[in-house]
Amino acid sequence: MIEVHNLSKIFEDKKRGRVVAADNVTFTAGPGEIFGLLGLNGAGKTTVLRIIATILKPSSGNVRVWGVDVVREPEKAKANLGFLTGETGLYGRLTAREMIGYFGRLYGMPARLLKNRTDELMQLFNMTEFADVRCDKLSFGTKQKVSIARTIIHDPRAIVLDEPTVGLDVITSRAVVDFIRNEKRRGKAIVFSTHVMHEAEKLCDKIGIIHRGRIIAVGTPNELKAASGRDDMDEAFVALIEGDGHAA
Repeated sequence: MIEVHNLSKIFEDKKRGRVVAADNVTFTAGPGEIFGLLGLNGAGKTTVLRIIATILKPSSGNVRVWGVDVVREPEKAKANLGFLTGETGLYGRLTAREMIGYFGRLYGMPARLLKNRTDELMQLFNMTEFADVRCDKLSFGTKQKVSIARTIIHDPRAIVLDEPTVGLDVITSRAVVDFIRNEKRRGKAIVFSTHVMHEAEKLCDKIGIIHRGRIIAVGTPNELKAASGRDDMDEAFVALIEGDGHAA
């Protein structure tokens, strides 16, 4: 599972001074559970996700991935973790297949297992037509498929997805959503960030709304709608943000 406990991150900025990007954030994504982390731009979502992924170190608090502390044992934690972010570029001179294979080798996968897993993901995301096309020649949607495949090439037990469907067409978005559902059925612990409220409502077992670095509301989609007094998830999100966790 993914356990985030009393997590805080403070940055010192020359222009803005002391910036609290995450403030005592706590939540858990258990086996076979999808936890949605929703918030406005700049709310602290990406900071929290990067700490889970061992890219940033927290100022205080801790994160455990299947019992492994991500600060004390980052390499061991990453062996069980897949992290997708839109800000990680692909190596343009590598083909889609080479890109996925490169990350598989970084995870120490044996050659035969890597080939079988690569073929499996190529089929899953309909990537065979552009498997041997260089990444700098791919469209945005096909690049996103490559990014997702490299994220899960080692079949991690925990997955962190930062807006995985942003900019994708309807067909590709549906393939990604189906994949997330399947990973849940396989018992994976998943943290999912999105700006698309209907995706969050369909996919997430629980949702945490983060605002100004703090989690201001946690619950199932129905519980959050009830707490806000709204029947629509978009409206519920806005009401909770404007009311800072309470019905507006």
